[in-house]
Amino acid sequence: MLLFATSDKGGTGRSVSSSNLAYRRALQGANVCYVDFDFGSPTAGAIFAIDDLEHGTYGNGIHEYLQDLASEPERHSVWATSDRAELQARPDGAGELVLCPGDADGSEFPGDETTVDRCVNLLQELSREFDLVIVDLSAGRSHATEMVMAATARPELANLPWRWIVYHRWTKQHVLAAHSLVYGERGLVETATSLGDDYQRKLLASIRYVRTAVVDPDGADLSGLKPTQVRWLRKIDADLHQMAARLKLGRMNLLGSVPLDPVLQWREQIITDADTVTLDIANQETVKAFSELAVRSAEELFVPGLEAIARGID
Repeated sequence: MLLFATSDKGGTGRSVSSSNLAYRRALQGANVCYVDFDFGSPTAGAIFAIDDLEHGTYGNGIHEYLQDLASEPERHSVWATSDRAELQARPDGAGELVLCPGDADGSEFPGDETTVDRCVNLLQELSREFDLVIVDLSAGRSHATEMVMAATARPELANLPWRWIVYHRWTKQHVLAAHSLVYGERGLVETATSLGDDYQRKLLASIRYVRTAVVDPDGADLSGLKPTQVRWLRKIDADLHQMAARLKLGRMNLLGSVPLDPVLQWREQIITDADTVTLDIANQETVKAFSELAVRSAEELFVPGLEAIARGID
């Protein structure tokens, strides 16, 4: 399974959420590979606490491989190379968790037929070896996005399942931006149309949304607010739900939500069970959200957020 992670704006939590999804899916027993296609800012190594890869690699990264400057891209086992104690031992029952980093000081570059060929080969090889391959793309309308779309439109990948997650924060500006990325000029749908009507239909069926930094107006964390502030937050939340439904980002296309969490906001790291139980610095609801996303992202029908449907949201 290929999972393409994208967002229209920076600061959505795309990379840290996708990394935590990968971590939780590995804990569930799947073999997972995280591929850093954020050509301008390959910082997945920092999230997995691999100090030598904080800004990408200076060796054979994804950039060099795609441009035919390396025969194979680097692979790093998170369990074996992380400098964070909580990630250094592979838990019992966990699958592999591997990072393919981008190149340090890299930048966006257009893809030609040869580049797309190498992208196809990479996705084929990784999909044969791993249960889930997460491709973290650059934000916005990027060459990286165009490249993987051209690759997945190739006949060689016709039988390979792939899906898209569009991340956005739960704010008016980010909801609008997510809609624009998918349906706007040079967005995902328009780019897919140039690759054929069948491909466009497949793309639309594969897209789901993940809301990040979501504040629950009725949550215990907001118990100290004034009644007028709580009423205002409820109204804003209701308005956002209406907007999301109108812009096709509602519950039927929602994979899940990630609550606002201090660790994600200030540290942008993998949240382990120790962070919620031993250190008590992260919220258990955040772990639950990532665990559910990990399960739903691998389900055959790619179902939307079950909790949202049950609650009748949007």
